[in-house]
Amino acid sequence: MSLKTQKLGSLFTKEISRIILEEVKNPKIKFVTITDCDITNDLSYAKVSFLTLNRDDKEEIEKALNSAANFIEISLSKCIDIRKMPQISFHYDNSVEYGENIERKIKELKDENKM
Repeated sequence: MSLKTQKLGSLFTKEISRIILEEVKNPKIKFVTITDCDITNDLSYAKVSFLTLNRDDKEEIEKALNSAANFIEISLSKCIDIRKMPQISFHYDNSVEYGENIERKIKELKDENKM
């Protein structure tokens, strides 16, 4: 990933968060946190990662975000001036769950060593 796409990804993360909070009308996706945006070098695709407090509904929220992706792309094109607007897709960010799993395994190993 180039420096240009990293900066653009950071800007997308900020603006998508704002758009979801202020412009999207779907109440299911009001309480999501946009954590990252990876944009391909040719600006064709943007993979947007998100977190939600309610992990049980993450699939439903992902579907709702992806159905709102076209609206979000249009809103982004109004506030970010780039030659080509990437196609946006939303994906749940598993990094927090992954980190919790690692912490749990480390704790289990420590507990085993104490015996």
